[in-house]
Amino acid sequence: MSVTHASAPATDRHRTTPARPGPGGQRDRRGIWRTAGFHLSAGLLSALWLLPIVLVLVTSTRSFDDVAAHGVGSLPHSFTLDGFRQAWVDGGQQRALINSLLVTVPTVLLSLLLASMAAFALSRYDLPLRRTLLLLMLGGNLLPPQILLVPVAKLSELLGLYDSLYALIGVQVGFGVGFYVFVLHGFMRSIPPEIQQAAVIDGAGPWQIYTRIIMPLAKPAMAALSALSFTWIFNDLLWAITVLRTDSHMPITASLIGLQGQYVSMWNVIAAGSVIAAAPTVVVFLKFQRHFVAGLNLGAVK
Repeated sequence: MSVTHASAPATDRHRTTPARPGPGGQRDRRGIWRTAGFHLSAGLLSALWLLPIVLVLVTSTRSFDDVAAHGVGSLPHSFTLDGFRQAWVDGGQQRALINSLLVTVPTVLLSLLLASMAAFALSRYDLPLRRTLLLLMLGGNLLPPQILLVPVAKLSELLGLYDSLYALIGVQVGFGVGFYVFVLHGFMRSIPPEIQQAAVIDGAGPWQIYTRIIMPLAKPAMAALSALSFTWIFNDLLWAITVLRTDSHMPITASLIGLQGQYVSMWNVIAAGSVIAAAPTVVVFLKFQRHFVAGLNLGAVK
């Protein structure tokens, strides 16, 4: 006697269990939410960072009557470039901008020239006490500049350079070379020594190795430091008001203080002066922005 088993109903045979999301799908959804949260947070931070810049730009193109009647934070009811004319001509921004360029450009060129020569000697040759010299150069940049204000002012007076652009150039070069040497030293040490050895075999001397081999290879580092140093020196205020006294010698950052005193409540003129002062560094940043990013890693190469 055989036993037969009843077959399952057709509906049961074809019934399927709904698929549950696996661990991979949950991870994908979490990744999407994290990405969306990151972009949202970054967008909000960017908006908060750009808001003061937009406010200054809008205020600089408004008339004084509009700002006085509706307030600085209100929507613009006028458009004029008269604030730029007042800041440029009457406020002395034209002369101050020329002073800033007369200080910044020679300082950048002289600082990087001296720093590259020193870094070349310290990184490519076995000089005595080279590590001590490098640490001394770097240590000078670790001192707070506030404790050096009076000595620097007195020294510039003794040298007969006080209240001149030469004094400001000398101060900027003296306090910048140490850091530039430290950065370029780390970059030049990463250049393979076989390149220099091949040049020596071919009869090249130290000056030829420096000018024809090392400096062309160090162009990325030099470009990054040029952009960074231009921004630092152009925006400096502390040393300018330390070694300068005459208004006609003041750079653009120091002249903004005088502009605020001259146009106390004319916010459109003050905003226009701020835009003029920021324009050169913005242009340099847009021109060398990839070198700015590369400059963050300078000196970190092995």
